[in-house]
Amino acid sequence: MAAPRVIVVGAGPAGTRAAELLAAAGLRPTVVDEGRASGGQIYRRQPPGFRRDARTLYGTEAGRATALHATFDGLGPAIEYLPETLAWNIHGGALYVQREERARRLPFDALLIATGATDRMIPLPGWTLPGAFSLGAAQIALKAQACAIGSRVVFLGTGPLLYLVASQYVKAGAQVAAVLDTAPPGARWKGLPLMAARPALLAKGAVLIAQLMRAGVTMRRGVVPRRVLADAAGTRVAGVAIATPDGGEEVIACDAVGMGWHLRAESQLADLAGCAFDFDADSRQWLPRADEDGRASAPGIYLAGDSARILGADGAEIAGRLAALAVLKDLGLPAPPGQDVAALRRQRQVMDRFRRGLALAFPWPAGLVASLPDETLVCRCEAITAGALRQSATELDAPEMNRAKAFSRTGMGRCQGRFCGIAGAEIVAAARGVPVEVAGRLRGQAPVKPLPVAALADDASTLEST
Repeated sequence: MAAPRVIVVGAGPAGTRAAELLAAAGLRPTVVDEGRASGGQIYRRQPPGFRRDARTLYGTEAGRATALHATFDGLGPAIEYLPETLAWNIHGGALYVQREERARRLPFDALLIATGATDRMIPLPGWTLPGAFSLGAAQIALKAQACAIGSRVVFLGTGPLLYLVASQYVKAGAQVAAVLDTAPPGARWKGLPLMAARPALLAKGAVLIAQLMRAGVTMRRGVVPRRVLADAAGTRVAGVAIATPDGGEEVIACDAVGMGWHLRAESQLADLAGCAFDFDADSRQWLPRADEDGRASAPGIYLAGDSARILGADGAEIAGRLAALAVLKDLGLPAPPGQDVAALRRQRQVMDRFRRGLALAFPWPAGLVASLPDETLVCRCEAITAGALRQSATELDAPEMNRAKAFSRTGMGRCQGRFCGIAGAEIVAAARGVPVEVAGRLRGQAPVKPLPVAALADDASTLEST
């Protein structure tokens, strides 16, 4: 009898730990990785020929990063590894992938989705100018290209990643003009009792802030950003305008800005698999439903890491192990020795407590998003403004985001709503005077990312099954 086929999508912390445990149980999982090499975004590896050490690349997380890389590299032939491979659809008990301009159909008995998260953005006026980047993109520039996004950089947003990326830039020798945090000054005290569940992580955050202060970086809290400014030619970023207490405006000069407000779960594949979603009031976003071990509502689908609940890299490792153990249990296979499910669940609960504390300490500025000027470009792929989105919600009576999408084309572009979906829901909800959860979410559509035409040359029903 053939062994069950288990597919893991993603080779970051969650996918790596899941694959490790499945291989230890005697299975040979297929690991589909969109990246060139394992590690995910948080532990992205540098290209061949680059010689920076792990401490320079990953800072305080160097030990975790190198351990994760070593684990994955050590799996070798125990897994089938498909790097630079896009998972773009789930249908009929199979995962559809594209690699080397060819589509393949991969049937599965169990599918473990560990696709991580992407930056959560606010579409400020001017955010589409050359020189405006997400925090994740700013990190990629350092890790994968060994360069900064500008010679004088402003970092704007909220959450731990804001301070982490800024400190990485300072350490790399870049000039950081300012760190502008939209969280109210007193918000951190609200989140502190919950964040105290992980004192070591709290201490790391304090160290990052101290490093920035020693470097003389200007840091502001409670910032209300107005817009990203262009140079005289209108060709690239020249500064960031923020509101002043007297109703005026202050401009901080820069030639690049890195922006981000926490993360949003990369959940399109879970949507295509038929998973149910629930609104998470802490983060004000919809997340795929899963039990404490990662079982989704759709049979045979398992969720791990930031694609289901954003708990950070170490939380993703625990979630990957729990999901793999759930797969083995449901397939009737014994788990490798030494696995303590109860202990893993307890660790995950501590991390979830910390996550809720972060949401209080660094809140998503929903009011700022809802009040964006009408001329603000919200959907950059389709060039849809906040005013057009409001019009679809009011004059055209779109009750939720998918109807607003049909009327305005918001979310129909290359990013499939990754950058505009959450912000768009805030705008629609405010325009209609309803809670944001009533405005719903943009449903996932296949392909979840653009495909080369050559990959779709064959009819889907005749795609190679391997």
